[in-house]
Amino acid sequence: MDFKKLIQKAEYCLNCKLKPCSIKGCPLNNNIPAFIEHVKNENYNLAYKILSDTTVLPAICGRICPHKKQCEGSCVRGIKGNPVDIGELEAFVGDYGIKNNIKIDKETNTISKNVAIVGGGPAGLTCADFLAKKGINVTIFERYEFLGGLLMYGIPEFRLSKEIINDTIKKILDLGIEVKYNQQLGENLKLEDLSKNYDYIVLTFGANVSTKMGIEGECLEGVYGANELLEIGNHPDYKDKTVLVNGGGNVAMDAARTIKRKGAKRVVIVYRRSLEEMPAEEKEIEDSKKEGIEILFKNNIVKINGTKKVESVELIKTELIKKEGDSRLSPVNIEGSNYEIKADYVVMALGSKTDEFVKKLGLELTKRNEIKIDENYKTSNPKIYAGGDVAGNIKTVAWAAKAGRTIAENIIKEFTNKQ
Repeated sequence: MDFKKLIQKAEYCLNCKLKPCSIKGCPLNNNIPAFIEHVKNENYNLAYKILSDTTVLPAICGRICPHKKQCEGSCVRGIKGNPVDIGELEAFVGDYGIKNNIKIDKETNTISKNVAIVGGGPAGLTCADFLAKKGINVTIFERYEFLGGLLMYGIPEFRLSKEIINDTIKKILDLGIEVKYNQQLGENLKLEDLSKNYDYIVLTFGANVSTKMGIEGECLEGVYGANELLEIGNHPDYKDKTVLVNGGGNVAMDAARTIKRKGAKRVVIVYRRSLEEMPAEEKEIEDSKKEGIEILFKNNIVKINGTKKVESVELIKTELIKKEGDSRLSPVNIEGSNYEIKADYVVMALGSKTDEFVKKLGLELTKRNEIKIDENYKTSNPKIYAGGDVAGNIKTVAWAAKAGRTIAENIIKEFTNKQ
């Protein structure tokens, strides 16, 4: 680490009083000017403690958040030049806190209550941390043999190392949080049993079932969901193959880059809109291109051809028009512009939805089969909260963490009011 350059980057911050990077740009409302001010003064311990007031994932969010669209996108410096490198500074402070084992104050037995958290991803880990720091007994129930959720299986190693994830999780668990692994809700884990043993239940197990298009040929052998490929890792042999990835978010980029690294001859991302509308982080798009991945903008897959397995894909060109009530331009197929690309595999990266077992939990759901919550993240069962993807929150790590923190704050209020 070049500390001289790091200090220079911190000194570039204007320490704005209005803090648009924090108030407008950061989902977690991290006190960005304050932690950077301490970096300027080389007081890294205080910088870490300031970040810890609002986040438990600085080493992670500093690396993977869409900074250009969030904190750095709201930076005053960015109006006439380059924004402050907030992500890099946050990652440094997060790493420093882990490596130097900076302790965060924990209240002892102030609230002698028990909370069960189902799901150990960003929302669940954040919720657990903020509850445990108040002395609340927390148990995380995780369906896999590891924690981290999409951090662990949804983000490739080349973007976020497993070592950083594990170090972050260890620091959270050091607060005395209990974990029970291989616990699958609806199978060996029942909500009614948790209700008997815990004062509150928090559902943060995510929504990772890939959305389908509903087009002809989607059930052919060789059509995969990007979420499942990244989660389970059960990839086919891509060597010398052509793969089309349908979608424009970070999941599409992650899937395409992973497939390319596994030996695919040609990887093509198909996106219905233009580059300007693409939701993926700018850096991820550029990195994908550098790795030889093609991107077809203003194209739409309309049919997948083959008898038993994928043989080719029919595409159609699109044009973008403004529709009343839409916040962005909508793609419309251009009649007669159809053409084919020979392909071996198609990967759908169009978003995700909840698993079918959610319908059996006895909770009120939305039309999208997500758990319905009120403004306090409480479900139709007053003893159960829900947050993150499973409750329809914005699908980024920072927004999931925000949900987890807010749930923890609401539960703490509930306990405090009842004392």
